[in-house]
Amino acid sequence: QVQLVESGGGLAQPGGSLTLSCAASVTLFGFRTFAWYRQTPGNRREIVASIQDDGTTDYRPDSVKGRFTISRDNAKKMIYLQMNNLRPEDTANYICNVYASGDHYGQGTQVTVSA
Repeated sequence: QVQLVESGGGLAQPGGSLTLSCAASVTLFGFRTFAWYRQTPGNRREIVASIQDDGTTDYRPDSVKGRFTISRDNAKKMIYLQMNNLRPEDTANYICNVYASGDHYGQGTQVTVSA
């Protein structure tokens, strides 16, 4: 059974930083590709960042490149998303994802960026 539990969201001011965490319970953690998505009410989930088993990362949309960093700790079975220079448009529910015989998503952690 796959379980993903996100934490670390909250209220941040524009220009501020937050670090999100995802505790993952999944077999063969070190061989999995993980991703962070975000979703706002009434909209589809959009992928923000992904990290492969060898540490290769990808970021989209372009607006997060240079501001967000995804990382992993295989020993702790954790995925992180460091978010810097936050903007109001980053406000969303951030959701951890892993593909293991299908896509699995956590419940998400809410990030609100507002002055």
